[in-house]
Amino acid sequence: MNFSKSFKKPYLGFKTPAVMGILNITPDSFSDGGKYFSKPVIAINNAIKMHKMGADIIDIGAESTRPGALPVNPEIEIKRLKPIILGLKNKRLNISIDTRNSSTMKFALDNGVKIINDVSALNHDPESINVIKASKCLLVLMHMRGNPQTMQKEPKYNFAPRDIYYFLKKKIMKCEKNGIKKNRIIIDPGIGFGKTSKHNIQILQNLRIFHKLGCNILIGLSRKRFISDLSKKEEPIDRIPGTIAANQYALEQGVDIIRVHDVKEALQAKLIWQALKK
Repeated sequence: MNFSKSFKKPYLGFKTPAVMGILNITPDSFSDGGKYFSKPVIAINNAIKMHKMGADIIDIGAESTRPGALPVNPEIEIKRLKPIILGLKNKRLNISIDTRNSSTMKFALDNGVKIINDVSALNHDPESINVIKASKCLLVLMHMRGNPQTMQKEPKYNFAPRDIYYFLKKKIMKCEKNGIKKNRIIIDPGIGFGKTSKHNIQILQNLRIFHKLGCNILIGLSRKRFISDLSKKEEPIDRIPGTIAANQYALEQGVDIIRVHDVKEALQAKLIWQALKK
């Protein structure tokens, strides 16, 4: 059953299910931190490469939000992002900026970025909602319990999928009350952000409930720890097969965007899945 067809969703400007390629320009992200840090030309070329591979969106982050990560000053975040955003400005890519900071959002939007991906669901910076309201961008609202420093300290839920559903429902309502239309909102249940592996599995097994919120759904499963917990404790780089399996399961539940480090592998798997289900 294709659950997404049961609920009418807004058109985002690109076909779904879509592949979002990850570009971290941080020194400390959990999987690829440091690979593109302080290397703007290499980062720009990699964004273009992912686009040519078939990535529908490039999601660029300059602040790690891995468990235990320390916050980055917005001025430093902007300094890291500036050469990448300006270097891609006229390349006709769908660029998403992964940030919790209103000043970073404004800089990005002023320079042609069309998507803001906020892992705090606008909780981190009170001014963020006004920046989003003043723009026409798409907004990703992600669920996270606590913050990167505290989120993995014994996270507890009554039932994780239901608790997250109501959290996102309230966030959508708040956005609508503040003039941000629902058709601009993408929701992300936040796999690995303040959840145990048991919680992550519960969420994946109940993804269909999130369609009732009427928004496109993004899922970020790429190289996450729950994959190795279910397998043989592999390091992040060795979790690609498990990522593909989890992504295909999510696509079967009607997810609209999969966020991945490994674009070529994810796209190939998606294309085969689409061909076989026709």
